[in-house]
Amino acid sequence: MSLTDRINPTSKAIATYLDELINNNYQIPTFQREVVWEQDNVKKLWDSVYKFYPLGSILVWKTDSKLHNHRKIGGHKIAESNHSRSEYHYLLDGQQRTTSLLTSLYGGEIEGRPNFDPSLYVDLTIESESDTDDESYKKRFLYWNEIDDKEGAYKANIGKKKRFDEGLIVKLLDIKENYSSTSEKIVNHPEVSQNYNHPYWVEIRKIQDVLHNYRLSFIELKGIEVAEVCQIFERINQAGKPLDIFDIVVAKTFKEKSEHSKGFYLRDLIENFRLINNSRFLLINDFDYLQIIAVLIRENIENSGVRNITPRYLNDIRTEQIETVWNKARTSILKTFDFFENTLGLKGPQLIPYRYFYLTLANYFYDNNNPNYDFLKKYFWYYSFHRDDLLSNTGDINTHIDFLNSEKSNKDYTFPRFIIDKDTLRKSSYSSKGRLSRAILSLYAHKSPKDWKHTDRNVNVDNFFFSTDKPNLHHIFPTDYILKNIGSNKLDSNSLMNIAYLTQITNLEISNKNPLDYIKDYESNPNFREVINSHLLPKQILEWSSKEEMASDALDTFIESRIEKVISELRNQLKDITIEVIDTKDISNN
Repeated sequence: MSLTDRINPTSKAIATYLDELINNNYQIPTFQREVVWEQDNVKKLWDSVYKFYPLGSILVWKTDSKLHNHRKIGGHKIAESNHSRSEYHYLLDGQQRTTSLLTSLYGGEIEGRPNFDPSLYVDLTIESESDTDDESYKKRFLYWNEIDDKEGAYKANIGKKKRFDEGLIVKLLDIKENYSSTSEKIVNHPEVSQNYNHPYWVEIRKIQDVLHNYRLSFIELKGIEVAEVCQIFERINQAGKPLDIFDIVVAKTFKEKSEHSKGFYLRDLIENFRLINNSRFLLINDFDYLQIIAVLIRENIENSGVRNITPRYLNDIRTEQIETVWNKARTSILKTFDFFENTLGLKGPQLIPYRYFYLTLANYFYDNNNPNYDFLKKYFWYYSFHRDDLLSNTGDINTHIDFLNSEKSNKDYTFPRFIIDKDTLRKSSYSSKGRLSRAILSLYAHKSPKDWKHTDRNVNVDNFFFSTDKPNLHHIFPTDYILKNIGSNKLDSNSLMNIAYLTQITNLEISNKNPLDYIKDYESNPNFREVINSHLLPKQILEWSSKEEMASDALDTFIESRIEKVISELRNQLKDITIEVIDTKDISNN
């Protein structure tokens, strides 16, 4: 198929398009966002049409995929319940304009506005004041409630009701479908007296011309995979919500309730799952859940056709496949979240270095009655901290699943050599999305750090990530000190080797004090030494405080000691795994 056939710009007259819509030639998927119908906006829309201004393109996806769609819009039936065809035409962008045009021409129902008639009328006596007139549309296009004078009781409408009775205010639909009888009233009006060039007669002919000759622009997509459709939609619709593959799968797998079926709605399935408890892990996004389900289908249903987790294959997921794996998937996902939260002590998804961990671990826990948690802890810390990114693409996922399946099925497995670079730790700084940043902060959180002032109080680590741009993390050496004593390491002020979790109150009390000054406020507490250890902090800061002085290279010394503490803790977590520590700073200096 040529590029011109795949993406085809075209156009149709308004009347033709709306007639085809009512005749079920177009479908509107249920994932389209709700229409916000406002009187003035509909008038502006028709004013643009009246002036032959462009409205922007309506995006249509032509595909053989049957999606769950709206049966009605604006009260008008646009789809048959059991209608099947070889090709469906879905409106991906343009529902707002379509609903506005349809209801203002044919009438209908507006949600939240009972007994309101959205049919639009045209006052043929209104003249534009200039070519740039942007106000006359309010008087030219009217709703019945702006015309009806309630038999003279509503004085503001008396003049308009009189013009309506004389045929000078005309329903749009009558101009489209009853033009002869409608225009006859104009011709015979005393002010017109069959004057062909009279403004009223010119105006009704202009409106008729608009209805039959104004052409709406369409972009038709055909023979295009769902991933590219989503990308095209997002680029065309920059200001709106991106079209998500999850929405498409929701619409595609939907099943109506019936006497013989309880129906199926993936969105409700996920939303109800999120209500199980208060774990923040349950709030991972829809796409994560969809990819987890895809992996479980691929690994546990033979010949599923779901060979990857890309949109191309997510689009192939079938309702019965989700139903087949869901009960066990539900358990395996909960075990995955429980592992993060209660085994590793990580209280929210903001700390997970790789989102792909959800997929690999959920598959490990699937139909597994004897999970090896010691193995899983090694697995997590090994891949979170390894010098190389080893879980960053779909190929890595397959390798990980094979590795985890070996342990799951009691086959031999071996962790490869673990490599960690001191200089990478040295240069690590806070990033809400960085893999190593999250790994280091996860290790700190895993140690269940205690508050420095109230040493019996756990620091609620997950609270620090509500605002990811400026988390409430304490700098051991304040920024001002670092700027004046940068040292040979040229430390970034947000270096994670200079970070600790503290409660907000204690952090505010310390503010930007030198560690020499604030440590002595806490060291009299007999528990403080153990508290320092729970933060993986070197003991030098206690020695400096007791001596009331710090060496000129204190910052460098502290950072190097903190690196050793982190590596020592990793050795503890990765027992029996060969660990190689390198320092690329030494290499670059040589």
